[in-house]
Amino acid sequence: MKIAMLAPVAWRTPPRHYGPWERVTSLLTEELVRLGIDVTLFATQDSITTAKLQAVCPCGYEENLNLNPKVWECLHISFCFEQAEQFDIIHNQFDFLPLSYSRLVSTPVLTTIHGFSSPEILPVYKKYDSTSYYVSISNADRAPELRYEATIYHGIDIENFTFREEPEGDYLLYFSRFHPEKGAKEAIEIARLAGKKLIMAGIIQDSQYFEKYVVPAIKSGDAKYVGSVCRDERNKLLGEALALLHPISFDEPFGLSVVEAMACGTPVIAFRRGSMPELIEHGRTGFLVASVQEVVECVDKIKEIDRKECRITVEKRFTKERMAREYIQVYKKILSEY
Repeated sequence: MKIAMLAPVAWRTPPRHYGPWERVTSLLTEELVRLGIDVTLFATQDSITTAKLQAVCPCGYEENLNLNPKVWECLHISFCFEQAEQFDIIHNQFDFLPLSYSRLVSTPVLTTIHGFSSPEILPVYKKYDSTSYYVSISNADRAPELRYEATIYHGIDIENFTFREEPEGDYLLYFSRFHPEKGAKEAIEIARLAGKKLIMAGIIQDSQYFEKYVVPAIKSGDAKYVGSVCRDERNKLLGEALALLHPISFDEPFGLSVVEAMACGTPVIAFRRGSMPELIEHGRTGFLVASVQEVVECVDKIKEIDRKECRITVEKRFTKERMAREYIQVYKKILSEY
């Protein structure tokens, strides 16, 4: 079985810090190779992999603003599809654009839909629904108009996350990109009402939002911003926190930071939106709530959560090994039908 793994090129694969799609693509690629699958990774030239690397884009366009994203996306995708006959399956991790190439080749194309950035992109998925194969990353993120081969939850490398039976810090953590839908403003309010220190980490995606709501909290001492952190810092921040706050205002397709926190034993308090009920068991691995005030009340109950249960849940449901096995089953199904 020969798989062409088409990664995004916004960031390196694996990413140095931020880059959730690239991180999942890397974890899946490396595990498939370990299992004996012949994988060629199409990613940036500076990517690191045990698979065969094919690349035209020198580095992630988010890491070099002199690169025109559309130009390099087109060069990258076409580079992969021009070699389509060499592979049994092209596994697209790149969103909807590669679908427009899919009927130009005879190789089946499997697309992991990492979420719908807008309903406006649905027409592309609908057009290729009958000739392509789709995997959703949560049941909550399925579009009723589309047919899916499976729902496959993201997996993580659990060895990169240290289990801590007790939190070593006395802080709440916000670990996400800074955008209104991710709830940084609400996290600041929650920490203030709960009387807890708040540490915030992530890329600044909306600078106006960050300046309006986060900067004043930093200046007043209500929050500490530590930037977009790398693997070891992420492990430390997640593991030492009392709880991860995830007060999202949109239906999130998945939540890598949610699973990563639980791998460290850290409970998550999240708004009940999107995939959160599929990831968090209320009262067992965290709390699912509907308001800021409910989050504050749950902060007082956070020690009721057994941190070992958080870790056990991830070991059972959210490992890269489980993710790879499930994708291999989908590959086999596609090849048996194609």
